[in-house]
Amino acid sequence: MTYQQTLDFLYQQLPMFQRVGEAGYKPGLQRTEELAAAMGNPERRLRCVHVAGTNGKGSSSNMLAAVLQAAGYKVGLYTSPHLKEFTERIKVNGQDLDPDYLVQWVAKWRGLFDEVQPSFFEMCVALCFDYFAEQQVDVAVVEVGLGGRLDSTNIIRPLVSLITNISLDHQNLLGDTLPLIAAEKAGIIKPGIPAIISQTQPEVADVFRLKAEAEGAPLLFADAHFRAELRQPPAPDDATQQLLVLRNDDIYLDNLELGLVGDYQRLNLPGVLATVDELRRQGFIISEDALRQSLRDVRRFTGFKGRWTILGRQPLVVCDTGHNEAGIRFITGQLARLPYRQLHFVLGVVQDKDVSKMLSQLPPEATYYFCQANIPRALPAEELAAKAAAFGLFGAVYGPVPAAVAAARAAARPDDVVFIGGSTFVVAEIEEL
Repeated sequence: MTYQQTLDFLYQQLPMFQRVGEAGYKPGLQRTEELAAAMGNPERRLRCVHVAGTNGKGSSSNMLAAVLQAAGYKVGLYTSPHLKEFTERIKVNGQDLDPDYLVQWVAKWRGLFDEVQPSFFEMCVALCFDYFAEQQVDVAVVEVGLGGRLDSTNIIRPLVSLITNISLDHQNLLGDTLPLIAAEKAGIIKPGIPAIISQTQPEVADVFRLKAEAEGAPLLFADAHFRAELRQPPAPDDATQQLLVLRNDDIYLDNLELGLVGDYQRLNLPGVLATVDELRRQGFIISEDALRQSLRDVRRFTGFKGRWTILGRQPLVVCDTGHNEAGIRFITGQLARLPYRQLHFVLGVVQDKDVSKMLSQLPPEATYYFCQANIPRALPAEELAAKAAAFGLFGAVYGPVPAAVAAARAAARPDDVVFIGGSTFVVAEIEEL
């Protein structure tokens, strides 16, 4: 098969959750374990950091990979979904998976897939473990796809488990309350393996305490020890934010430059720093210089994109993949602090999200450009516009994402702001990203 034929096989024959939603979700570890066993259990030859959470797990995974790369380690990074190209999901030292490797790997194991009938995601997880083992990475940072307890990545025994923010998302699969969702995320906590929680959220803290106690796992709430404060408010088009980081109320990192500028990154950073501390305790050598360099240059180290990414200036054009209630809350808060004459909001969502909670937080004074990503899960732009009108949000329907983005940029004056988001898949279709 060619590379495109290989991708077609992955996407079409085995449903992809990101494209079709619940129909592509196969919970449970049995099929992943069968794949791994047939491949010689490559995951057992890896030292891993496991990262779960509702919001922040992608950013945290990329920061940790960057830190370890800057410290001189060969680092595998597994994240999902991809934005532009499938091969973005699997990286070694910031380099995407070679398409030729993917073609050869699928051809090699085609008979096994026919026998086991795994999901798209289960195949991706087996691929990442096999590739990282073959590449002999020093450490692999592995992001959970969905949930934790039954997620395919959960066959690993990591060095440390990190759980970021817990918010309402995928309630149809993970539960409709924060404690239920937290219990699924807590499923990555393993017997005797240190577990770190980025944020102390009163509604779910006991879920993690009880799970860690049951597993005999050391537990640390990172924000009880680390706190990141803005040194000075960044300019609207700044590519970094200057932070003062306190550790147990003492200055730990003064004038730290963080190359991810979303407000929410200051909530992710404590978990990253606590995980770095744990890795140091386990023998990893990570200098302060490496820590500073990597956090400043995360995007350069890992190719990370889509989180409060500045695409243009005059007018300021920003995109962000935040797509649930908590993610949108941070985005609207950050937009509210930007100086502008008019806000142009390019918006698209998927059908299985609670659109009402998202729409209720959006600014009514903005001009909206309703669109839909080119995936089956996308909510038709006309339906989104009708739902938005009930919340006093008005604009025009453009259908395809590129058309909406072009219209917003054409209408915006130099002192306006254009924001593009609502879904990872909307951001993925921005042509210049």
